[in-house]
Formats: sequence, C-alpha cells, structure tokens
Amino acid sequence: QVQLVESGGGLVQAGGSLRLSCAASGRTFSSYSMGWFRQAPGKEREFVAAISWSGGSTYYADSVKDRFTISRDNAKNTVYLQMNMLKPEDTAVYYCAVGPPSMRYSPARSEYWGQGTQVTVSS
Repeated sequence: QVQLVESGGGLVQAGGSLRLSCAASGRTFSSYSMGWFRQAPGKEREFVAAISWSGGSTYYADSVKDRFTISRDNAKNTVYLQMNMLKPEDTAVYYCAVGPPSMRYSPARSEYWGQGTQVTVSS
C-alpha cells in the first residue's frame, strides 16, 4: 500500500556531501515515522536516522549525529537525508523505510522499504 523511491546516491570524496530523497506514495501514515537504514557488504542493516511524520521528532545513530540531518516535506510526502562530512565508513546502500518509531531499535520493525540507493565515499 506504500511505495518508497529513493534517489540522490552517488560517489563522493571524503568530506563531501550528498542529499538523499525518499518519495512516498500510497496511503498516509501520519502516526508512523520515516527513516533511513544502511547496509554495507557483509554487514547487518543498521539504523541511520528517522523522523516522526506528524510531530517532527528526529532520531539519529550516534555514528552520524552532527553530520547528517533528516527532514521532511509533508506536502510532498518526501523525506530527505542531508549527509555532510562524509567518511568512507558511510559507504553502503541506503534504504528508506516506514514504520513505528521503535524501528530505530530494529530494522525488522519497519513495515515498508524502498529499493535502496548506493552511497560510495572514496578516501
């Protein structure tokens, strides 16, 4: 019932910036959060950031706090992830997700996923 399409990934040098977008379509989900997870080869999928759709509360993984900023545009059903001061360790496929706020504790709690967008940070 909900479709998520990510865009904005690419190749950037360490210290650079990228802005990811996730456009949602389908039924509304005002009581849920939208967020970002990432998965590097051989690694578990991990939480990056999330935002409450109706209230605007934000959550960040410690590894990206003060470098990444999540925001939303309710009118466009779109969430953004501004990534600054990128590091090679940020290299991963980034997935947009919709689910309850508790999904930040476990990716399994997310209910909808986008197809992912590759972010590669070169050293």
